[in-house]
Amino acid sequence: MNTDKLEEVKKLFTAHLENKGLRKTGERYAILEEIYARSGHFDVEELYAGMKERGLQVSRATVYNTLDLLVEQGLVSKHQFGRNLAQYEKSYGYRQHDHVICTECHKVVEFCDPRIHGIQTMVGDLLNFHILHHSLNLYGICGDCRAKAEAAARQSNPS
Repeated sequence: MNTDKLEEVKKLFTAHLENKGLRKTGERYAILEEIYARSGHFDVEELYAGMKERGLQVSRATVYNTLDLLVEQGLVSKHQFGRNLAQYEKSYGYRQHDHVICTECHKVVEFCDPRIHGIQTMVGDLLNFHILHHSLNLYGICGDCRAKAEAAARQSNPS
């Protein structure tokens, strides 16, 4: 974990809490640290379970409420990825990226293609918009799930 980035994120979060007149609790900072120690996407239950495994005492309600504050501040991004279960990821200081999501196993793969930024700029210019950010999610069936389906089809229809 990049300690300089974590300290910067903590300062931004502290300012956000102060601006909203909210308490700066150890639990909120523990949640922030847990998120910034992780890689990839996670849901609330994964975050909560990970904190419990490490012996951190925090309630589910505090996890939900803190995630809402972090999303509001732009320090964490929230995604729906076509399921009822929200997924989160740290976002401060990370490059804009997009996602490919498997509709079978729900695996999420991040990718970055500079052509998308070019399209974003062109569309903004064309339509006279100052584009702040974008979200692109592509849905399909991953190679592992396709291979499993093909193997199952071969087993049910032996030649």
